[in-house]
Amino acid sequence: MKFKYVIVGSGLAGLTMAERIANVQGEKVLVIERRGHIGGNVYDSYNNEGILIHNYGPHIFHTNDREVYQYLSGFTKWNDFWHRVLTYVDGNLVPMPITVETINKLYNLNLDCSQVEGFLKQESVHIDELKTSRDVALSKVGQDIYEKIFETYTRKQWGVDPKELDTSVISRIPIRLNRDTRYFADKYQGMPSFGYTKMCENMVKNKNIKIMLNTDYKEIIDHIEYEKMFYTGPTDEFFDYKHGKLSYRSIRFQFDTMDKEEFQEAPVVNYPNDYDYTRITEFKKLTWQDHKKTTICKEFPSSEGEPYYPFPTKDCKAQFALYEEDMKREEKVIFLGRLAEYRYYNMDAVVRRALDIFNSIS
Repeated sequence: MKFKYVIVGSGLAGLTMAERIANVQGEKVLVIERRGHIGGNVYDSYNNEGILIHNYGPHIFHTNDREVYQYLSGFTKWNDFWHRVLTYVDGNLVPMPITVETINKLYNLNLDCSQVEGFLKQESVHIDELKTSRDVALSKVGQDIYEKIFETYTRKQWGVDPKELDTSVISRIPIRLNRDTRYFADKYQGMPSFGYTKMCENMVKNKNIKIMLNTDYKEIIDHIEYEKMFYTGPTDEFFDYKHGKLSYRSIRFQFDTMDKEEFQEAPVVNYPNDYDYTRITEFKKLTWQDHKKTTICKEFPSSEGEPYYPFPTKDCKAQFALYEEDMKREEKVIFLGRLAEYRYYNMDAVVRRALDIFNSIS
C-alpha cells in the first residue's frame, strides 16, 4: 500500500488531521486504529436498553477558542448544555467547583461574594513556593476544605498523596468568588446533538480517508509506503519502551441500568471521601435523551488498564524527556495528542493542536 500520510489512532487528534488532509489538501490518508471503533475516548454508543452512553466516561465540550468551535460545528449541531457537578461531602451535595454556594452549604453560612473572599483568605495557608498540588489547594482554600474535597479524592484518582503531584492537577480546578455553579466558564459549551460518534463519522466521510480498525500499526507498517506519519499513541510503546514504561492512570468503568427515569440530581456527582469510586455519571442528564430507564457509570481509578491520564510527577516528566529526545530524531513522524505528547489535553486543545500542526505543514 502507498499513502502520502499515515495516521496512527482515530481519536480527535487523528481524525482532525485526517479530515484536513483529505478535504484541504485532497490527499489520500490511511488511519490505523487498534480499537474496533473511531473516536478514541470520546466514543459513545447506545447500550442494550437503547440509552446513549459515553463508553469511556463523560465528555463535555467546552472552549473559548472560536475557531475550534466553528470547525467542529461543521460536523455536528450542538445541544446548548451547561455542565453542573455536585460533590458529596459530610452527607450533603455541594456545587463543584468551589463557589459562594459551596462555602455556604459546607458551613451552613449565608455569606455574600465579598465575604467569601475574606473567608477563604482567612482559611488559606501561606506557602512561600507552590511546588505540589497540595500546596496549591492549601494556599487557596485552607486545611479544612482541602481535607473535605481535595485530599482523599486526589488519592483515589491518582493513587498517591497530593504532595507527590505537581501543581497542574489541582490548578485545573477553578475557585469562583461568585454564585456561578457551572463547572466550566468557557464561552462555547455544548454536547453534540446526535453524539460524539456521529460527529466523528461526519469528520471522515471523505473518500480519500481509509480507516483500518482492530489493527496494530506495528503489524502492517512495514508493508506501507508513506511520506509522513502522525502518531497519536503512547510514545513509550512507539520506541519499544527503551526508557521504560511511562506511568499512566487508568479507569475501570462500571455501568448499571435502572428501571427508573432518574438516579441523581446532577449529571455528575463526585465522591471525594466515600466509596471506592470517584464519581457517578448519569448519561441522560448529559444527552437529554427521553427514556423510561436510566444508565449510570461509576469510575474506579486504577494503575492498570488503558492509559488515560499522563502521571503528573517530576520523575515521570523526566522519563518522558528522554523519549522527547528520540522524538526529535524521527524525521518522518509527528507525535500528536495526549498519549504521544504525554500531556493532559482537553478536547478543544487537542483539536487546536492538530489544526496548528496541519497549518504548519500545509
